[in-house]
Amino acid sequence: MGKAERTKDFIIQQVAPVFNRKGYAATSLKDLTDTTGLSKGAIYGNFANKDELAVLAFEHNLSFIKDRLKENIIAGRTYLEKLLAYPNTFRIIYRQVIQSGGCPIVNTAIDSGDVNDQLQAVVRAAIDEWKRAIVSLVEEGIESGEFARNSNAENTARVLICLVEGGYAMTRATGDEGYMEQALSQVEALLMTLPKKIDNDAEWRLI
Repeated sequence: MGKAERTKDFIIQQVAPVFNRKGYAATSLKDLTDTTGLSKGAIYGNFANKDELAVLAFEHNLSFIKDRLKENIIAGRTYLEKLLAYPNTFRIIYRQVIQSGGCPIVNTAIDSGDVNDQLQAVVRAAIDEWKRAIVSLVEEGIESGEFARNSNAENTARVLICLVEGGYAMTRATGDEGYMEQALSQVEALLMTLPKKIDNDAEWRLI
């Protein structure tokens, strides 16, 4: 990595938590210079404008969550275990996410609405990618015979995302971690409705 790339990476790492906590509109140039210790020229000599920096900061913030999810999803032996990686991972990392300003998806979605079309597009793309990943796991579970044929992949993905993002939003707003804990418990309950019953008892087939 050359000096220019190292400088860009340093700036992104430093300003990413600021954008996440304060939002795009409220983050000023002074915030950026104070946080990085660099001049305006040094910052904008590495980025086209504030929009580009905000998008890269969003992607940096989101990568923390995505990397940990990916690791745990890959480790899952069944499709149910892969899906349960979502609540399991969020239960481990959500305090860190809250301390860094909250989930970048819900933060940026709210903050950039009617303010920054570019950021909104990036957030929508992130949500769509997340939804497709969940839908794919449910559909693959159906095809493998692990999940019931009437399992609704689209609804499962939408509800899971809404519960997680709602849990983040309410926990950050109130400081009450019970909102996130309850949201993740509901996600787990939702996912446990997917596997086929193997008999009339409350047992589930995990392939």
